[in-house]
Amino acid sequence: MPEERAGFAYYKQVAIGSASGLLAVVLLVLVFSLGGGSTPKPTNTQTNSASGTPTASANPTPTDGRTCSVDKLAKDKLLGTFSGVVVNATTKEVLFDRNSTVGVAPASTLKLFTAAAALQTLGPNYVVDTKVFSDPSNPGTIILVGGGDPTLSATAPGKQSVYANAPKLSDLAIKVNLWAAANNVTINKIILDSTLFAGGTQASKWDSSWPASELTLGFQSQVTALQVDGDRANPYNETSPRSNTPVLNAGRKFKTALGVNGASLVEGVNPTNAVEVAKVSSQTIDKWIKHMLLVSDNTEAEYLGRLVALKLGYDGSLGSVQLAIKKSLASTNIDLTKVVIKDGSGESPQNSIAPATEAALLGLVLEGFGNFSVINQGLPISHESGSLASRFGGKNLDAAGKVRAKTGWITHGYALSGIIQARDRTNLLFAVFAQGAVTDKAKDAIDNLVTGFYRCGNTLSNQ
Repeated sequence: MPEERAGFAYYKQVAIGSASGLLAVVLLVLVFSLGGGSTPKPTNTQTNSASGTPTASANPTPTDGRTCSVDKLAKDKLLGTFSGVVVNATTKEVLFDRNSTVGVAPASTLKLFTAAAALQTLGPNYVVDTKVFSDPSNPGTIILVGGGDPTLSATAPGKQSVYANAPKLSDLAIKVNLWAAANNVTINKIILDSTLFAGGTQASKWDSSWPASELTLGFQSQVTALQVDGDRANPYNETSPRSNTPVLNAGRKFKTALGVNGASLVEGVNPTNAVEVAKVSSQTIDKWIKHMLLVSDNTEAEYLGRLVALKLGYDGSLGSVQLAIKKSLASTNIDLTKVVIKDGSGESPQNSIAPATEAALLGLVLEGFGNFSVINQGLPISHESGSLASRFGGKNLDAAGKVRAKTGWITHGYALSGIIQARDRTNLLFAVFAQGAVTDKAKDAIDNLVTGFYRCGNTLSNQ
């Protein structure tokens, strides 16, 4: 029953009850008058009063009206310059709006768009191949050609890197050695070809707007078509320092796996007449997407953006990522005219997406548009998994398990965008951003606000 009709039915019942009560009193008085008696006095008087309007507290009072306010939470100074939106996923009504059509730096919530583009263009079952070729004119020369798979792993057999079930460099080496033995070839030179992404230029490997600390602290690798374990110093840790020589690092590890210590290593280009002798394939792209969203893996996001660009006929450079993502999402009918995409990960502060635009994409995610259910499955869950595992505890614990959302953080900005199954069972789409002179405590303020959304549900007020 719609809200308005439900309210009318309630007042109608009150009116009927009041009229019936009045009639009973009149009849009772008449009876006592006729019989010489007097009207009895009630021994106990009860007053039934309506309770107050709901609040974004842990125990709000039910109501049919949208009077549940989170305004105080939205004005928390920890949120800095705040913007956001909440939409009823079923009715598409905007319940809460703070500058929702103005673009902001989305941080890692941009990964939602990268994931959507990859699913639209590549499909969930797409795989990436790393190949080895032989140079017929130089029998002892082989060429290791990167296909854009940063999950290729140098970990030992039986060991798992941060990328579960990734292809192994050791398996590739076994295949090459079997070929060499069968063809009586002694490997003395290995060419490393990482030219797939627009020739592997330095400008395309690392954007000037990305903080250099992302590399040294271990949040992001250079983007090269050939590397192993996301170029992590420790392949078992999500956050691990990366190098300035990812291609040579991969070559050295491949050389060790082959057992050809005397072979030379050189970066170059695969000859046009080369013959493929071995390959290994990545996990399907849906696995990348789920991992990328769950832990906010910047490297996977950047590679997905480049792979989408190549699939659409662009050169795979950093500059082609915006064209590719927008073209991939054209069929969604989301207005991306004012959206600015400088990378696939959201690390650049020059990215710009409005909260309302993110909410529109999340609506399609909830509906399962195309293959977007993969995105829904990969989102971190409040107080349970991924980058939200340690959040929404304490006073916000009632929202644990009820918020599925992508986190975001860059210098001077925090974000959270996702889907809430509210206490009243309403599905809410939301995107909130804290910008400016904010600290890590902005996450707590965001969690408080989003918990308020959860508690209010469809009674959420814009006031």
